[in-house]
Amino acid sequence: MADHQHDPQQQHAAHPHEHGHGHSGGHGAHAEDGADEAALADLLDLDAEVLAEHLSDVTAWIAGSAGDPAPRRIVDVGSGTGTGTLALMRRFEGAEVTALDRSTHLLGRLRERAGELGVGSRIRTVEADLDETWPDVGPADLVWASSSLHHMADPDRALAEAAALLRPGGLLAVVEMDSLPRFLPDDIGLGRPGLEARVQAAMDERRAEDMPHFGGDWAARFTAAGFTVRAERHFVVDLDTPPPATARYAHAVLSRSRDGLGDRLDADDLAVLGTLLDGDGPEALLRRTDLTVRTSRQAWLSERG
Repeated sequence: MADHQHDPQQQHAAHPHEHGHGHSGGHGAHAEDGADEAALADLLDLDAEVLAEHLSDVTAWIAGSAGDPAPRRIVDVGSGTGTGTLALMRRFEGAEVTALDRSTHLLGRLRERAGELGVGSRIRTVEADLDETWPDVGPADLVWASSSLHHMADPDRALAEAAALLRPGGLLAVVEMDSLPRFLPDDIGLGRPGLEARVQAAMDERRAEDMPHFGGDWAARFTAAGFTVRAERHFVVDLDTPPPATARYAHAVLSRSRDGLGDRLDADDLAVLGTLLDGDGPEALLRRTDLTVRTSRQAWLSERG
């Protein structure tokens, strides 16, 4: 796995992603409905499993950049099933985390997982629609927002609310994806080469319509909200030999992409996706042996003034 770091003075507009599966779904709170919400929970857990090393790298970078004393009170904004919550607890031993999400189901999954890991006493879950009223859960040493800010109806208001939760000198850690995860070679032996590139292009078109804040100049927003950007880093995930869960992860990501794109893909591409997702032959996603994982994420660590 490679990563690239650059000076915070050289900040640029990030291009975060919508996992193509809504790791992020719902306004800053990963909200879905019914069976789809259960599928999203499974997807978020697969994301955490496949990208565990990457997440560890991100939290290690936060710890190194934050310095001493280590954060003791952390708030996870749009926690989902707790990918970030649990990673932060592993990194900052003894820290207590408050997880905010609008989904009862996803918060329940988080509590269940925390109990299995023996850390349930260090986690508080709060159901809240962050496009409405933010709960008073401060003061916090660190606020974490991973793939959630671009879902907010008003990200600038959300940043002001995050600042209000932080003690003076507290830190805001934001992670946004640059691109959808990619899993397949360009030529998969079915249909025209470049299927995933076309899926990504269609997702980009939809995001431009549905999520106007996606890919915004986040560093400028942090500064306008009264934060000082202390560090910025670009993480590249490049797994040629990914973990066993990758096939299920790829299946979940591309299933949600197909469901969300509708008629944005032509009939030939939809037919190939059907073979990949619904077939049971050697070309089906769950049986392929040529999968990799390629994606990248941008991270910022900012200090409240």
